[in-house]
Amino acid sequence: MRLKIFTQRSALGFLAAMLLLIPADFYATTASRPSPAQPNIGINGFLSVDKAQRGRTIQAAVVMEIPHGYHVNSNRPGSKFSIPTALKIEAPGGVRISPVSYPRSQLRKFNFSEERIAVYEGRAVLRFNITVPANYQIGVTRLRARLKYQSCTDEVCFQPVTREINLPLTIINANESYSRINNHLFGGGRRKG
Repeated sequence: MRLKIFTQRSALGFLAAMLLLIPADFYATTASRPSPAQPNIGINGFLSVDKAQRGRTIQAAVVMEIPHGYHVNSNRPGSKFSIPTALKIEAPGGVRISPVSYPRSQLRKFNFSEERIAVYEGRAVLRFNITVPANYQIGVTRLRARLKYQSCTDEVCFQPVTREINLPLTIINANESYSRINNHLFGGGRRKG
């Protein structure tokens, strides 16, 4: 029995010594490839004005910044296995939200699917309108946007993600001044009400 223990210990010692002789970069290059990581998609909300007048409609957008090498399924991907992008807006009582206008998608063929899928790449701008009632309380209120999406590479899709964005909205009287902002998304210049 002593001989077996001695032999096992010797074998383990020899193996450990051999592993120390192998260069460290060998392990990094021969390890199985890790699966790609879920991308860090930028999600931000924007309003077209700095203050919303009572009784008026303003524009809003949720913008997705999708890193190169990744895509997100569109709101109508065309594949029963692909999870569509969906934006839901919760507004305080009385404030009306229009249906979301999704951007134009691109049809692409990927290794994981036999059919072409409608996707967003790069920047995707999802737009909607906010209508403030004429008798709405003056002050700051918040809208909550929930964006559900599924991102993928050319090889694999990740678990769906739901991200939440709070959009503060300052309500003013119909005769008070406001300024147009985020013109890169909504166009137009500075305007006072």
